[in-house]
Parts: sequence; C-alpha cells; structure tokens
Amino acid sequence: MSKPLIVLLSEDSRLICELPARLKCRFTFAVCESSEEVGEFFTDNIAAAFVADFCTISNGGHSQDRLLGDLQCRFPEMPLLMLTGDHCPEPLRRRAACSDLAHLHGEADLQKLMALLIDQIPTQDMPVTSFADGTTGAAGDDAVRAETVLHGMTRRFETKTPQLKTMLAELEVAARHDVTILLIGETGSGKTFLSRLIHEVSPRKHQPFLTVDCGALPAELIESELFGHVKGAFTSAHADKDGKFVAAGCGTILLDEIDVLGTEQQVKLLRVIETGEFEPVGSNKTLKSQARLVVASNLDLQPLVEQGRFRPDLYYRLNMFNFEIPPLHQRKPDIPPLARKFIGQLAARHGIKIRHCDAGVFEALQMYVWPGNVRELENVIQRAVIYSRDGKLSLEQFPAHILRGPFRPPRDPSVTRQKRNHVDSTLGQKLACNERKIIQQTLFENNFSRTNTAKDLGISRVTFYNKMKKYGMTK
Repeated sequence: MSKPLIVLLSEDSRLICELPARLKCRFTFAVCESSEEVGEFFTDNIAAAFVADFCTISNGGHSQDRLLGDLQCRFPEMPLLMLTGDHCPEPLRRRAACSDLAHLHGEADLQKLMALLIDQIPTQDMPVTSFADGTTGAAGDDAVRAETVLHGMTRRFETKTPQLKTMLAELEVAARHDVTILLIGETGSGKTFLSRLIHEVSPRKHQPFLTVDCGALPAELIESELFGHVKGAFTSAHADKDGKFVAAGCGTILLDEIDVLGTEQQVKLLRVIETGEFEPVGSNKTLKSQARLVVASNLDLQPLVEQGRFRPDLYYRLNMFNFEIPPLHQRKPDIPPLARKFIGQLAARHGIKIRHCDAGVFEALQMYVWPGNVRELENVIQRAVIYSRDGKLSLEQFPAHILRGPFRPPRDPSVTRQKRNHVDSTLGQKLACNERKIIQQTLFENNFSRTNTAKDLGISRVTFYNKMKKYGMTK
C-alpha cells in the first residue's frame, strides 16, 4: 500500500531535506519551489496534506492567500499547514484565523511541524524505537503490524480481527456506491472515523463532509439543522438559514445518534433518502438534496422498531447496508497495534521520546474490557505517555483500574453474608439480588450511561436512579 503524499512548497533547503528524511517511513513528499508548480501539480494529482513555507515572502501575501483559498475550495478535506516568519502578512493571518488552516509562525520548528502532520493524518504510525516484546512500532516488521483493510486519502483502518476484516471488505464495496450506510457501534468504537473513511473512498471524496450530532441538539432544532429554515419560521429565526442538506452540496453527511429522531423527523428523513426532496422549516418551497447519507447509532434499531420508537419503513431502508462495528474487547488482536500507534502519535504531540515499552503493558491492555472502546484506549495511552520517565513506558504509568483486569460487578454483601451464615434468603431478597445484578450488567453494556440503561430497562430515569440509590450504587 502506497504511503500518503504530502506536497511541500518551500525554498528552504534545510526543510526540503530534513522533513522528508525524518518522515520517510510514514509519508512520501512532492517538493514544489513556487506557487505555479503547486498549481500544476494539483491539476492532475491529489495529496493527503499541503505544507506551505511562507517564512521568506517579501510581498503583502496576497498571491499566497489566493493559492491557499483555491486549495481550500478545491480540496476542503485536505489539511493545510502554513509556516510564516515572526511577521505574518495580514491576508495570511486572516486566513489562518478564519479557517481550519494550521499555522506555525516564527523560526521553522521541525518537531512541531512533524507533530502537526501526525495529528492531521492520525491513522499513520509514528516510529517508536523499541518495545520489550521485540517489535519496533510503526517502523517494525510487517509481521507485527495490523493488516491495512480500508485506505482513504488521509486515513486508513487497520485490523487483525477476522470478523472486522470481513465487515470492512463489504463496507468498502458499499462505500464506492451511492447508497445510504448505517453504522451500529458502541460509543468510542470508531463510527465517526469510519464515516470519514467511507467519504474518502467514495467518488465524493473531494466534496464537503459534514456531521450532525442529533443527540446533542434539542428536538426542536434538529429539523432546522438538517433542512434549514426561513426568516420568521420560529421565534429566533431572524434570517434564512441553509441546513446541512444544502451546505453539503454533493458531499457526505453523517447523522450520528439517529435513534433520537422523533417520528415526524423520521418521516422527513425517509423522504430525503427516497426522493432527495425536503422543505426548509417554515417554507413551501421544495428543495432537492444531492448529498450522500451515512447514519450511525450506538443502539440496535430493531428493538426500537418493536417498541414503536423507530419507523419500520425507515429501519428496513437503512438496514439494507447495515454494518456493526465490534467493540474493542472483541478485537483483542488489534489492541497492541493500536496502542503502538497511539504511543507514537501522542509522544510526538507532547514532545516526549519513548524509547522502550515493557511487554507487560500490552498484556495488561489486552486483559481490560475497554467499555469506552478505542477512545478510552487513546486517553489511557496519553496519560501514560505524559507520566513516562526516561523514555520508558511501564505499568506504573497506567491507571489502577486498567491493571485490575476484566470488569466484574461487585459482589452483593447480602449474598456473601447469607452464604457465610448458611441462612436461606427470602423471595424478596432473591428478587432484589437479581434486580441489582441486572442493573449492573445493563449499566456495563451501556458504558455506564444512565439514560441509555434506563431506556433498555424500559423505566424512567427517576425510577432508575431510585433503584440505584436503593442498592447503594450511587456515588
């Protein structure tokens, strides 16, 4: 698999030589010495990122600003990094302040630039000198690296888990066709990452990618966010607003937490999927969406259909291309490669050199069940890297609950006491004990989300909280 390509615009011989040399195991570089060369290159090529060295420009920065604006318009998903001297021309300073452009000013700092590139292209593995299990991180032998299954312009998804390899192979086929895709997976399992990857391997990869977190929006604002509204449609509608279906153009929209949509919103969404048509809130004008939809949920939708909370017609339409992302505890072969990748990335981000990692670290990470999935693993690795000493990563830098191994619900004290005293429990005690175990297990299955646990148990949050208080499960 070819390495991601970075285009470097610079006349600085030190930067031209040292940056590609230091990152040669991760990226390939195309060096341009003028804006004209950059324009010619992007006429027939694409890249994973663009680095512009404007440290020595002597004009007002207007032509350089036009170059950046053109690239942002043509390649909205491509990361742009700009280097300037202590004095940055106003057009470039304004461009950096008003866009996602990464900006380093002052004397060129290779370490910061390398860390930024790694952050902008997060799926690549930063070399780590050595691990106690004999591997060498990203620069090691192919035998210790996860197999690349799905590869986009700026990211890739790697796995050694057979179940996930099969799923990703099918997902790649669906991603290349203009169909709506449903992703089901626990919080932190990688739904957003996969959604962006779907976009990058699709024919729409040069168009916008937009995300709508339905769970974070009040119910009354979701329709406006999706479909837009006209002035006066509701109290705070002081001007017309385009929704995501208009803003995305011919790109991709991720609708996360699709399960929170109300029935009326589900009807409108089904209509958009089937016909592309919708009306902004408060308008009679029918618009047509050209965007591609990826929808995601951390809940299985089938039980919601049975409970009458999700429309069957929308479910059957979405379920045609339904992909379930297994939680991290079902992907144990992937944990060491992921850990090595995060160690490299986070060490570079924080300017910390990790030369050695004890083998016991990876064994402990594989024993833990990771209720927070990949996101939790990354956060734990970040903590360990920050607290590492003398370039060494060992078990003492990891939180105690990680080292204790698999999660087990605490034993009910009444059960222990009954066994010790050989006293038969009453029916009420047995029911209470079983209820407590059910609550503990359901909490664990829902990553300790009280809202989702109450939903799964079919009770209100108030009732659920009272039961937790009854069994001494609140803090």
